[in-house]
Amino acid sequence: MRGETRMLAYKRLNLDDVNWDELDRFPDRTIYQTRPWLEFVSDCQRGEPVVAALYESSELAGYFTGLIVRKMGLRVLGSPFPGWTTAYMGFNLLPGVSRRQALEGLTQFAFRDLRCVHLELMDRFMTEEDYDGLGFECAPFDGFEIDLTKTENELLAAMPKRRWAINKARRNGVVVEEADDPRFADDYYEQLRDVFAKQSLVPTYDIERVRALIRHVCPTGALLLLRARDPNGVCIATAISFGMYGRAYLWGNASFRRYQHLRPNEPVKWHEMRYWKSRGMRVCDMLGGGEYKLHYGAYRITVPWLRKSRYQALSGLRSTAQKIVAFKQSMAGALIRRR
Repeated sequence: MRGETRMLAYKRLNLDDVNWDELDRFPDRTIYQTRPWLEFVSDCQRGEPVVAALYESSELAGYFTGLIVRKMGLRVLGSPFPGWTTAYMGFNLLPGVSRRQALEGLTQFAFRDLRCVHLELMDRFMTEEDYDGLGFECAPFDGFEIDLTKTENELLAAMPKRRWAINKARRNGVVVEEADDPRFADDYYEQLRDVFAKQSLVPTYDIERVRALIRHVCPTGALLLLRARDPNGVCIATAISFGMYGRAYLWGNASFRRYQHLRPNEPVKWHEMRYWKSRGMRVCDMLGGGEYKLHYGAYRITVPWLRKSRYQALSGLRSTAQKIVAFKQSMAGALIRRR
């Protein structure tokens, strides 16, 4: 059965009928495919969660996870979609089932069964061979990961400049603490606005996104909220990360520019790395670009972000919509500068 390359059949499931415990046992599972995360995205994007079982003949081959949203009045299937502050979704497949098999049936499922006109997918385990020749456009998602299977001494040795900053922060009296109070979202977002203001921009999401993340994901025990305080107890930096299925993700960090000389960001990231390592996470994904991440001993990764439209004209509309969003963000930043 597994040796042949045959298109898999999709069957959409009612969320209440999904065997979530069975899904959690798949080795390629990510936190972004869990029910709490789907509810978080649905809450923020007014999305319609989609979980489908994949079959070859009558035998289960795996699952697909995504959400349907409306863009310009049109139904779009994202797994995920840009702007969701969400990374790898896509497939959970049994051993021997190829992602190419799963991908071949996705277009029909999205366009015919779900009546969508556009689909996007980013699967952490997808390779070029899986999508080559299937008519998908690819926009590579570049990022950085840290190997948490190394010892703490090995991790520190791989980031000498950051180790110096960690020690300096300690000498400056910076203290990192774990948080669980309702005020955290306000502290984080106030600092995030200051980070974007440095580039004359505004954040790409609002504070309600942060509150929704905490509300939906915190009960799972997979969320870590951190504050860094100066010697006077002032909160000068914050960070949000989460970990599940052997992988940790650094979702967001922020700090006030006026306290940068105290070097609060480095001890915050070091606390995250040690925290998730101690909880069995093997990899720390720093989520996105930024050459500075190499100084934390990270290595580069590239994950294909695939997209396909039912109608050719829609591909251009998607690019235009992204430019409009970027323009609105820059204009909002300009208005703030003039105040």
